[in-house]
Amino acid sequence: MMAADSDPESEVFEITDFTTASEWERFVSRVEEVLNDWKLIGNNSSKPPEKGEYTSGTWEEKTQDINFADFKFSVTHHCLKQESEEGEGKEEPEEDAFPTAMQDLLCMNNDFPPRAHCLVRWYGMREFVVISPGANCEAVISESKCNLLLSSISISLANTGCQVPMFVQIQQKWRRMYHGECQGLGVRTDFEMVHLRKVPSQYNHLSGLLDIFKSKIGCPLTPLPPINIAIRFTYVLQDWQQYSWPQQPPDFDALLGGEVGGVEFGKLPFGACEDPISELHLATTWPHLTEGIVVDNDVYSDLDPLQAPHWSVRVRKADSPTCLLGDFLTEFFKLCSKKESTEEILGRGPVEEEGKDDISHALSKLTEPTAVPIPKLSVSNMVHSARKRIRRHRRVDESPLSNDVLNSILLYLFPDAAIDKSSSENGESKASQLNTDGKPEEKESDDYNLYNQLKSAPSDSLTYRLALCVCLVNFYHGGVRAVAHLWQEFVLEMRYRWENNYLVYGLASGPPDLRCCLLHQKLQMLNCCIERKRARDDGRKTAEGGKERERGRERKVSGSTGTENGRLGPGSAEMGREVSPGKSWDSWSDSEGEDEFFECLSDTEEMKEAGSTDGEKGGAKVAKPEGRLHPHGKLTLLNSQEPLYIPVTQEPAPMTEDLLEEQSEVLAKLGTSAEGAHLRARMQSACLLSDMESFKAANPGCTLEDFVRWYSPRDYVEEEVVDENGDTVVRGDLSARMKIPGNMWMEAWATAKITPARRQRRLFDDTKEAEKVLHYLAVQKPADLTRHLLPCILHAAILKEKEEESVEDILSARKAIQQATSHASKLLRHPSPDYKKLEDVITQLIAVETVIARSRSLKAKFGIGKAEQGDNAEDLERFVSSLLEEPEVSVIGAGRGPAGSIIHKLFVSAQRLADYSSDEAALLAPLDEDTGRGGGADDKKPMGGASVPDFPPPAGREILLRTCVPRPAPYSKALPQRLFCVLMREDFRLAGAFSSDTSFF
Repeated sequence: MMAADSDPESEVFEITDFTTASEWERFVSRVEEVLNDWKLIGNNSSKPPEKGEYTSGTWEEKTQDINFADFKFSVTHHCLKQESEEGEGKEEPEEDAFPTAMQDLLCMNNDFPPRAHCLVRWYGMREFVVISPGANCEAVISESKCNLLLSSISISLANTGCQVPMFVQIQQKWRRMYHGECQGLGVRTDFEMVHLRKVPSQYNHLSGLLDIFKSKIGCPLTPLPPINIAIRFTYVLQDWQQYSWPQQPPDFDALLGGEVGGVEFGKLPFGACEDPISELHLATTWPHLTEGIVVDNDVYSDLDPLQAPHWSVRVRKADSPTCLLGDFLTEFFKLCSKKESTEEILGRGPVEEEGKDDISHALSKLTEPTAVPIPKLSVSNMVHSARKRIRRHRRVDESPLSNDVLNSILLYLFPDAAIDKSSSENGESKASQLNTDGKPEEKESDDYNLYNQLKSAPSDSLTYRLALCVCLVNFYHGGVRAVAHLWQEFVLEMRYRWENNYLVYGLASGPPDLRCCLLHQKLQMLNCCIERKRARDDGRKTAEGGKERERGRERKVSGSTGTENGRLGPGSAEMGREVSPGKSWDSWSDSEGEDEFFECLSDTEEMKEAGSTDGEKGGAKVAKPEGRLHPHGKLTLLNSQEPLYIPVTQEPAPMTEDLLEEQSEVLAKLGTSAEGAHLRARMQSACLLSDMESFKAANPGCTLEDFVRWYSPRDYVEEEVVDENGDTVVRGDLSARMKIPGNMWMEAWATAKITPARRQRRLFDDTKEAEKVLHYLAVQKPADLTRHLLPCILHAAILKEKEEESVEDILSARKAIQQATSHASKLLRHPSPDYKKLEDVITQLIAVETVIARSRSLKAKFGIGKAEQGDNAEDLERFVSSLLEEPEVSVIGAGRGPAGSIIHKLFVSAQRLADYSSDEAALLAPLDEDTGRGGGADDKKPMGGASVPDFPPPAGREILLRTCVPRPAPYSKALPQRLFCVLMREDFRLAGAFSSDTSFF
């Protein structure tokens, strides 16, 4: 503090300007500061704006808050950003140049811009400043306050020399009342406004408004300079009844009845349920008229819309119309937040009790000596009795899904169930055929591979179809209860298939595909388990066929050239086990019978077998080779001349991503200590040990070097050396890493027994893994299920929108679909996606659907796609696509062009409907095709006989009057004057800009 005190500057905390005494003067100086900050001083005159530039150009806004005492105002600067400002205007002599805003008052290039600030529309200016009350402040209503504000801006403009017009907003905000001023060198323009609820009768036409304008100008010259007039009438078409909205909601009851087999289940519905285009606004414009050319008074008007030289159209889009696909997605997404489990939703009380009785009863029966038929106790029978009990306990009216619906869905999910399962050979071949049958050309396409991006599932897979069914039953058949019911049935079906060795239909064979969603991986895992179990069961059956057949088969195997389950040679040894996609597990186990796994073999059996072999070989202990697949090229064993055989090995255990994650966590937790590292190596070498045992069994008398030559050729280093005799020979040895004392490979080789794959302990315990999967499925709540399936539903929705967009060909929709896809893929690649952000993706998809529905609606209304359009079809299509993209579209040929005649016809039809009661309207014959082609008098008399006008009264009339006259004295400069008049049913507005000469008056 002392240091601060000693510093003389620190004593001055605030410099107060005592000359600005009152709050009002402070306010004026603040306004001037803002104008200086924004560099709005002096004249920045530039070339007149191009035609349409106010709509196509970009408008910039800057805002700053200022206070008048404790009352907040915000000052906003609006400016059209113009590309080529090369300072051409600044070369003009300063005294002659009007401010830019004054020049703009007379410029005709941007009359009636379709999208602009109201002051731009009323005064045609490209730059202005508005002072309006702050967001939560009350409006400035009292006259004295309004005058105070106006005088403030007048002083600020005079003090700073700013030539940009300034406005203050007065009265209630909804009235959009602005008064303002613009000052130049020796000239000033006042901006004034009148706003009334009703149009006074004497000003309800052009002649009355001209009178106002002339009296306001008060021009002293006798022959008044000509007044330039621009007029726009806007007609609104609301009645589209004669073109009923084509979208029909899908009839799901019809789909579920009959023997459709649920074909339609695979299609998401699409389109708007109500017309997404609510109104059509036709603006008929007369851009250049002068007084005396046109008559418009309280008795007669020349202003016939059909004769207007310029037509433009805009459509009013319904605010977020109900769209089928959007509703499906939204309802499906809502399930994610449900908390209840399947049991809580469906109610399981009595079932559980009865189930307990059943099981205890079954166990007591097992302990009793009476003969019990064992099949009755199998899990599959229990599943079926559970299914019956569940249905029995759930009263018919409680059951969310009726049997018909459920059966249709199950048939759609599992079409192989329709094949008679009793002829299992035939059935399975058909099912496996169905499993792999896909249109190859379709599978190559980007759309098919979209599941990689979204981490969903292929579009012909069971998971994808399940997602569609869950979405459908949620929407049409009872929400979360129906979803819980369907899921319960699905899990029972999975259990039944595992118990009865039926492959799950609609999944690609092989290990779980980690590019897909976890649920899909789990189902693939279940299929792997079923495949292994079937292979084992088949192996057992063949084993019972006697030793002779087994020996014969073994010879066949050793001579075979199939590479199904073994190594593919030195090049691929490092790549791990590759399974040929052509054969499934059961096919090779059927033919070779080599895959019979023994969990354990009793000692006596092993001794018997060993004894018999010894006996055969006359006491010499020579191991019999077992489990050979085929010879490994020309390699022979190092210690003998026997060829090196590739053994039949066990497949590595397939894993889903959650198991892989779990395993990596366990391995990471073992730490870096020596013991931890050793344990980690042991865990990771289970597969290696199994392969060593198989190799030893196939190659009696082999060494670790032989194994390494097959399994990891890079670890067997061969080099040319000269022996004692001077000959060059190739000598091989293990690599340095293999010679490290106590290394894992040496340890494993020492402990490996001579055991063929079929006698080894299973690397992959299919029973345990299948039970894990079934348990995982059973405990999923409907919300969990929805989260699993959400990527599939988004995938389906994107495919649907792509398909629908390709019919319509809308560039903006195509881009939006790409954006939604990349947005979704970024979110879904994350292990736990942000569901709030996924909702944004759904919003994006709904927006695309709305755009496509709008396009369809307009095409239907403009008859695109009908044969009779002929030459004009292309122009009409261009016109319709512009209507969707742009705020306002000009009609080529006005009322006589192809689009114009259709619009005319639509208005005539709507007028006739409005003129008659609805019953009579229904009886009227449709309009002739030729109606409205010309603007003749015949058109005005439709078939009703009475004269019904073609167009309704205009919903809005805008009249723009401009001239350049000297004010206030005859010898003053001729300055621009302008009056913009808006006449609507409940709104009458006059916005005037009147300029006067401040030097010569």
